[in-house]
Amino acid sequence: MSLAITLLSLAGCAVGPDYVKPVTPVPAQYKEVGKTKWVLADPQDNMDRGQWWLIFNDPKLNSLENQLNLANQNIVNAEANYQQSRALVDEARAAFYPTLSGSLGVNRQKGGGGGSNSASSASSALSSSSSSTSSSGSGSGSGSGGGFSSSGSIFTISSVFLDASWEPDIWGLVRRTVEASVDTAQANAALLASTRLSQQATLAQTYFQLRNLDADQKLLDDTVIAYKKSLELTLNRYRAGVDSRVDVVQAQTQLESAESSAINNHISRAQFEHAIAVLVGQLPENFSLPPNPLTQTPPPIPLVIPSLLLERRPDVAQAERMMAEANAQIGIAIAAYFPTLTLTATGGLQNTSLSQLISASSETWGEGAQLTDLIFDGGLRSATVRAARAGYDANVATYRETVLSAFQGVEDNLAALRYLKQQAVVQAQAVTSADLALKLVLNQYKSGTTDYLSVIVQQATAFSANKIAIDITGQQMVAAVGLIKNLGGGWNAASLK
Repeated sequence: MSLAITLLSLAGCAVGPDYVKPVTPVPAQYKEVGKTKWVLADPQDNMDRGQWWLIFNDPKLNSLENQLNLANQNIVNAEANYQQSRALVDEARAAFYPTLSGSLGVNRQKGGGGGSNSASSASSALSSSSSSTSSSGSGSGSGSGGGFSSSGSIFTISSVFLDASWEPDIWGLVRRTVEASVDTAQANAALLASTRLSQQATLAQTYFQLRNLDADQKLLDDTVIAYKKSLELTLNRYRAGVDSRVDVVQAQTQLESAESSAINNHISRAQFEHAIAVLVGQLPENFSLPPNPLTQTPPPIPLVIPSLLLERRPDVAQAERMMAEANAQIGIAIAAYFPTLTLTATGGLQNTSLSQLISASSETWGEGAQLTDLIFDGGLRSATVRAARAGYDANVATYRETVLSAFQGVEDNLAALRYLKQQAVVQAQAVTSADLALKLVLNQYKSGTTDYLSVIVQQATAFSANKIAIDITGQQMVAAVGLIKNLGGGWNAASLK
């Protein structure tokens, strides 16, 4: 037992490298911030930490997001995976404790040819009783102190046993396993947050794209009405002999093309509506959204400084936790080089007489220690350690790539919002000019100073200018949601602790 005591004294160590988070370069400020005025968030910034979509002040979007949080199946899947990983942590921690098993057994058997042989047989049965299953019974013969009847008699052996076994965590194998399980659970918690944020952002972007299509539909419907009036005007002029048949056909063609575009727009809208239905966990046939043209513009979005971004991105936190888990796997692999100590203890009662089972003469016990080590494995352990180290290096690269992508996502959406804002101003001026030009050309056409071809050209120009202006607004809303998503949506890595 002195060896066991010596090994137990080493139980404070854990082989393998302790985890140290790799250093990752972080910029002092966002590149795009210096080119325009952005609001930097303080610890009490006005973006709701959980319901970030409230910043858009859209009741319908709020309702849809609440439905998504309850019924989105990707979120449900991620939640189940997280709960499973938490259970695996408890499973790993169970290895810290000894196992205890109990048994009750009864064995009925017949003695051998001679009395002495019969007694020897019974004694042999007693000595092997630690593997018996339990119960009780009474022998056909009787005796005191567990004696047996004469040759050829039938007797019953009753037993009660408790067996204990424990493998002390000398080299930290269990600790590294628990560490890896905790890291995995935390990674799955971050994955759950990342999945939830991704689905929420997808819903918001899809919703604003649908409303943008509603605005397109309104423009197309208004255009069809305007083209009908133009066709009616051209027909009247044709009947009066002012316009040619060509002008009428051109007006008819333009109207039909607009009607076709108006119908085609319904296809895209239906697909976006179906996508929203699936996101909120509903069958498309049971879901509908009434038309509501997009008119709002992005609200001010507070920024966090770059050094805080890594704490706000759940995908970054997930990559970091997976890196920590890979580091723990190195220690688990190294622990296989060291011997395993197993401590066992057995105690119980055994007798051929149930009435005398609980007596000093029925007591039996045993204890032991076993040290086991692998002598030859053909390089298995060495290969396992190398694989674990390579796995850690791969996770480090994944983490750093995720960090780079996080900053790229923020910069991309900052740039998009900046340039879209500038474009919206210019495009608004283009819409005003195109509408004025169309009005002037129509007046000239009615007065007979220009032909209908000029009207067609200017109508197409005005329609295109208005369509671009509407789509810019939709792009701004999508980029605003993208920026919030890339800022982490108000999530914080502290929730993993």
